[in-house]
Amino acid sequence: MSRQELADRVNAYLFDHTGRLHELDDNYIGKLERGIIRWPQAAYREALRSVLGAATDRDLGFVNTRRLQSAPVVRLAAPQPGLADAHPPHPTTALEPMGGEPDVKRHEFLRAAFVGVGGLLASPSTLLDLLAPLRPTDAPKRVGRSEIEQVRGAADLLVSWGHSHGGAGVREAANAQLRWFGQLLNAQATPEVRVELHEAVGLLGHATAHMAFDACAYDDARQIFKFALACSEEVGSWHLRAKVLSSLARQEIWRGEPDLGLTYTELALVRSDRLTATEQAMLHTARARALAKLGRYQDTLRAVGQADEAFAHTAPAGDPPWMAYYDAAQHAGDTGHALFDLTVQGHRTEAADRLQAAVDGHTADYVRSRAMSQTKLASLTMAVGDPHEAARLGLAAVTDAGRLHSRRAAMDLAELRTYAGRHAGVPEVAELRHRLTTALAS
Repeated sequence: MSRQELADRVNAYLFDHTGRLHELDDNYIGKLERGIIRWPQAAYREALRSVLGAATDRDLGFVNTRRLQSAPVVRLAAPQPGLADAHPPHPTTALEPMGGEPDVKRHEFLRAAFVGVGGLLASPSTLLDLLAPLRPTDAPKRVGRSEIEQVRGAADLLVSWGHSHGGAGVREAANAQLRWFGQLLNAQATPEVRVELHEAVGLLGHATAHMAFDACAYDDARQIFKFALACSEEVGSWHLRAKVLSSLARQEIWRGEPDLGLTYTELALVRSDRLTATEQAMLHTARARALAKLGRYQDTLRAVGQADEAFAHTAPAGDPPWMAYYDAAQHAGDTGHALFDLTVQGHRTEAADRLQAAVDGHTADYVRSRAMSQTKLASLTMAVGDPHEAARLGLAAVTDAGRLHSRRAAMDLAELRTYAGRHAGVPEVAELRHRLTTALAS
């Protein structure tokens, strides 16, 4: 498990056993691993023991430092008569602590014994610290086409990985790539190369930010999105600017700030004449999702209509390469998500038909999009349709979403479990709820 995956499982255990939400994250798990926190509170220790299958706190390396009377010491063998001058005292195998701690682990003694020879032993919790002194390779002083292609290749790889596997699992690798390639912006380059470089690094920043968004690391995502936006503004890339503002809007809508999301979409549409029809459709769908969350029924329908009109004139050959994902299935899914909110509010819409079209149209390269549309369709059917059909759809969604490292996909599954609670007496729904609980805890 990654640190965040472990934190998620601990949070799930705590919620199931206490009924309270906890927000342990990867940073807290890292502090446990590094020994910064040696004795977490009792509920956290219980949850960690259960999730990791440990019998005792000591099996996890936890030490109550308030109870230790002194650190372990190495006993020196008494010198034998007549040999004191020839052989100085040396450590024996009878290592033991002072102060009444007979069960302190042997590896703690060994670490203490080896302090004098350069700290040759390290516990598993500190192994990563051994990598800290490693220096990154130096960035080139001058940039050309080959470096730009490297940046684009890294961005394409991250985007593809996110669509297929979710973004939560490789965030650190993405951050490292962005930090290294970001150095290229200070290198010498021709004016033409400089424009392409800023666009390529901005696109890599967008891909990295979207991985943070998928992991629900909203502050990190917002910071990196704004870096990508600055790259686009620096060289006047209207196309990259539209993409970044669209993603910023979607994050704010997702996290419950639809008014701010609406602001970002309106900002991106200020000069829509500079954008392709596909980009305009993308922005109008984001705008529709914000309006739906705000409960503006007629405005939402109007925005969906504008999105449909723009998409009817799409010409993929003229789109930027990064817009290739926005095909008919993506358009159906995005507009279906917007209409979902209107449907559960009691309005008749095409939400179900559009979400089904998205599920049917997404290829194997877009597992996350298909899983999220299928989960949303199951929730919609559970809310306003046949619970038996909803259970069938939901079980298929669990299968897809269970292969992802995406906290957003997991949150959609949690929403489905909530809707399924209305029909808990239906056997198929009960089975779905069991599968959802298992998937969310894993």
